[in-house]
Amino acid sequence: MSIAALAAVGMLASTHAAQTPGAKTPAPASDQFSRVTIEVSGGENDAPVENASVYIKYVEERKIKKDKKVELNVKTNRDGAAHIPDAPLGRVLIQVVADGWKTYGRWYDIAEAKQLIKVHLEKPPRWY
Repeated sequence: MSIAALAAVGMLASTHAAQTPGAKTPAPASDQFSRVTIEVSGGENDAPVENASVYIKYVEERKIKKDKKVELNVKTNRDGAAHIPDAPLGRVLIQVVADGWKTYGRWYDIAEAKQLIKVHLEKPPRWY
């Protein structure tokens, strides 16, 4: 009985391969995501800010349940750049926090598949 089952599975696989020799598999639903690069500079010299925390906050809309709030956290490299590979298209809040710099936060509309956002940080005001 097991030999007959193996033969039937083998025949099904060969007929399926013969029916769809050049058929393409559907592409993953990556139309809703993009790659965003955020360049963080600061000061009067526009020096790159290393090791700054970059937060991307957005709302994932659901049809049945309550909307889900999602937050991504990445750090900048030596060049002051942070790469977010799966950033959603639409409206997102980008916040940048770095030691010795004033915190930055702003809403952006991400509409392109690859987008570059430049952020300029300022020194905090002096306290007396």
